[in-house]
Amino acid sequence: MTSKPNLNFWQIWNMCFGFLGIQFGFALQNANVSRIFQTLGASVDDIPALWIAAPLTGLIVQPIVGYFSDRTWNALGRRRPYFLCGAILATLALIAMPNSPLLWVAAGLLWMLDASINISMEPFRAFVGDQLPPAQRASGYSMQSFFIGVGSVVASALPYVLAYFGVANTASPRGIPATVKYSFYVGGAVLFGAIAWTVFTTREYPPADLAGFNDAHPATIPTQPPARMRGAGLVWALIGAFALAAVYFSGVDKQLYLLAGGLLAYGLIQIAVSFSATQNMFTEIVTDLNGMPATMRQLAIVQFFSWFALFAMWIYTTSAVTEVHFAAKDTASAAYNDGANWVGVLFAAYNAFAALAAIAIPLMTRRFGLRISHLINLVLGGLGLISFLAIRDPHWLLASMVGVGFAWASILSLPYALLSDSVPAAKMGVYMGIFNFFIVIPQLLAASVLGFLLKTFFGNAPINALLIGGVSLIVAGLCTLRVKEVAE
Repeated sequence: MTSKPNLNFWQIWNMCFGFLGIQFGFALQNANVSRIFQTLGASVDDIPALWIAAPLTGLIVQPIVGYFSDRTWNALGRRRPYFLCGAILATLALIAMPNSPLLWVAAGLLWMLDASINISMEPFRAFVGDQLPPAQRASGYSMQSFFIGVGSVVASALPYVLAYFGVANTASPRGIPATVKYSFYVGGAVLFGAIAWTVFTTREYPPADLAGFNDAHPATIPTQPPARMRGAGLVWALIGAFALAAVYFSGVDKQLYLLAGGLLAYGLIQIAVSFSATQNMFTEIVTDLNGMPATMRQLAIVQFFSWFALFAMWIYTTSAVTEVHFAAKDTASAAYNDGANWVGVLFAAYNAFAALAAIAIPLMTRRFGLRISHLINLVLGGLGLISFLAIRDPHWLLASMVGVGFAWASILSLPYALLSDSVPAAKMGVYMGIFNFFIVIPQLLAASVLGFLLKTFFGNAPINALLIGGVSLIVAGLCTLRVKEVAE
């Protein structure tokens, strides 16, 4: 077996450049969708449920795309057909989103936008594992983080910049400001152009070549006794059913239905697979989930707490900053829209710091290793979010974003470097898709319980969601110490 050849700087640059466009779309979504929802009449309490489209589509789309991309080979290659298809659909969604006339239309377009971005994004993660030898993967994922940071800086700040140059930043009641509309139009062009650059400037190894490299772990289909799977499924289904009944009869926050329903669905899926006599996409994804490598199981806990924190930040920062730092709740007021634009600047800032951190992270990993580097970065991010509660001058919140930026760059690179070294090359796509479960599930949980937690224990103050997020990031960092690297 032969070693996979190293790629030079510009080859890695070209293969990762598409992430500039992907994150341009995600950053516009993260910084502006809560604003669009509130402008169209959503209350702060409704926003987590409306945001559920984003993680739920990823939960469904990514493992399916991963499964099929592992089995694809045509004139465009293995992963690149999905890059291009997702880019076309996401561009159309970005153009339509700020023209939503009603709240339900905006919510539906969020589903379309997030599904489309996921179609492109999932194969990009596997793409690095396919193309780079293990020694270069941390650098490859850090390059993706760099482009994520650069794209997000521009996208997050775009409404603020357009307002500075005189584009209208307010509109009639329930109207989307021109700054947001033009930002989304620019985002569509950037997303498509960046992904097209990667599609047409890179090549891929045929499946037979990938299987011949010495980093290609043998691909096997994990097995689990049907009776054991059936028993586990029954337990999860009963827990979900009892939880649904408890939510119904207690009259607590309706968003907890999502959590209870998810537990019930997981149990029923396990039971269904245990009775299946044939191998197909559905059964293979579930059996791969149950038989995932030990490193992946350990990383799942880290990802859980990391992405719970990020989702809390994304959905509550606008409400927190406009309410606490700009003293505004009226979405039609100038103060609210100034605060919402400042959140865009803050999001741009943490992505700018992430771009710088992406340059530093390969140096950190050589000095401290993957795990300790990730621990340091997550703790910095946690402290950054917690500091929102102590700072009152909104300009000083830029300092908080330094820690968040380091955590963001690390979350987007180091777990994937650890994971790609531990999974078989023939299943890189499906395992990257399954790994997304541990990004999506905490976001679904956050959408289910954050509103309940805030109303029950934190005076329904959005700023306290950032406290919860900060603590969650620190816990994620500590859990990193349990992860074993392949070399160990």
